[in-house]
Amino acid sequence: MSSSEPESAADQIVRHFRHVLLWPLQLEGAHGEEVRRKPWRTLDDPRWQHVWRRVADEFTEDPQHFHERHYKEFVSFLPYVQRFLYGDPRCADDLPDGPLPAGPMRVFRRDDVQALRITVAPGDAPVRLAVAHVDLYFFFELDLILLNVELCADSLPLSTAQELLYRFGRAYPSGWDDAGQGLHNVHRAEWLGADDVVLSSSDSDARSRYLAFVCRNRAPCVGVHWAWLLQPLVSDHVREEGPLRYRQIEYHRMPFMAYLALEKPRALSRDDFIRLGLVAHLRPGDPLPRHDPAVLEFEQRYCDDRYWSNSAEGPNTRFLCSSQSLIVVGEADCEFYRDSERGLLAQFRHQYFLLFLIAHFHRAALLVFSDRLAAAMGGLDIRSVESVRRFKRRIRANYALFLGFTHRYWFPEISERGQVQSLFRRASTQLGNDELFKQVKEQVAEMNDYLDSDSARRQSNTVVRLTVVTIFGLIGTISTGFLGMNLIAEAEAPLIDRVNVFFFVLVLSTVLTLIAVAKSKRLSDFLEELSDETLSMRQKGRAFLRAMRPGRGG
Repeated sequence: MSSSEPESAADQIVRHFRHVLLWPLQLEGAHGEEVRRKPWRTLDDPRWQHVWRRVADEFTEDPQHFHERHYKEFVSFLPYVQRFLYGDPRCADDLPDGPLPAGPMRVFRRDDVQALRITVAPGDAPVRLAVAHVDLYFFFELDLILLNVELCADSLPLSTAQELLYRFGRAYPSGWDDAGQGLHNVHRAEWLGADDVVLSSSDSDARSRYLAFVCRNRAPCVGVHWAWLLQPLVSDHVREEGPLRYRQIEYHRMPFMAYLALEKPRALSRDDFIRLGLVAHLRPGDPLPRHDPAVLEFEQRYCDDRYWSNSAEGPNTRFLCSSQSLIVVGEADCEFYRDSERGLLAQFRHQYFLLFLIAHFHRAALLVFSDRLAAAMGGLDIRSVESVRRFKRRIRANYALFLGFTHRYWFPEISERGQVQSLFRRASTQLGNDELFKQVKEQVAEMNDYLDSDSARRQSNTVVRLTVVTIFGLIGTISTGFLGMNLIAEAEAPLIDRVNVFFFVLVLSTVLTLIAVAKSKRLSDFLEELSDETLSMRQKGRAFLRAMRPGRGG
């Protein structure tokens, strides 16, 4: 580091700043086969007035709008990932959906939100960020959506950018200070429309509302500005009607990506990078926990430094990847780093965003599967036949869905390009996706094995009961057969007499068969004891009496 460069990040300016939020949510209460398979279809219902529009991607628009950055995005991924992201024309008959490509992912976008105005703390000057887009991702046959919000701004102090990364993107406040202000979140966040009209504003200081909601519903209360952004989708814990209902999957902090074009990234110290990469709260004088494994192994765990030379010749681009964030830091004066068509900014908004989306989609989907299995177990009452049947149907359905997820959505490798694959594996490892996949797979397999063993047990019991009935019915069959078919010579009797004899024999044989079925378990035990040569005739006689004793049948 040259002596002319600053020794800290205090006076650094972020020439260009990008903040991309990705919020996974679980869908609830989807009714009907079509809604379950294609939950986005509910937004087509004219009953629900909303601003979301379905996005036809660049592959279905005018080729003049298909840019080189889109092409580079496409060729960065392996073929099976391409089919997941962009659709497969061969599957057009399987997933018909209008003019859109035949793929398992659908995107909706709203264009009414133009900007975001944030006041970090009371008395601070508001910070205005442009809203690049607000998207909603749906997935075929999965009860899962991903809300994506991309923000951008120029010429921000690095300290302000770090405060935004730390404070913004929280679904609700984690607590309140003595003044009644929400902890760890921005003081005020306002979605702005055309002419900077306020469309919705945060309410983190509404302490009584959050307390009452949690007390009443035993569930977290989503902030007003986030609930408004998702409309007409509504929280599963409110009484308001909506086409789809959602609830939180994990922690209230939303996973995010950040792009920072700094004047002098090499001026950042190791402590600065640690605070930035771990998204630590900045308070002057606070020391880092030096013995924390995350600090000791920071470079190994969180840094991808293949393009970080820390020299004047460059390149000086550093990737910081954790379980909740992917942050890219580079030189604002580097033309390639700032290029939005062929450079790293284009890659950040396309390739890197998609690998980040896939990693967090994997984790969210696996958690949804785990939650559905737990809900199925929670609703099981073995004393209720209907409950057992419903449990079996739910487990069979989850097994089929997980099988589809494994073959349609799960891929440990997404690209042959070293940087893309490395960041994807690092993000997946930090999220623990491989271990979670094995755990959910074992849970699904265990429940399916239970159903198979239960079905085999029931079939075995049925065979035993039928065998017992056959054995005791064989006695009468042999007896009547030995004496001949004309034991009661009624062949020439009047028709009414023959009908009466027929129904008498029918009722008698039916009653005897039903008694044999009702007592089949006890009779099976009796036959087993009867075949035991070590038992005396007295003991076998007692076994027969026990089998015939009135009471609950087998």
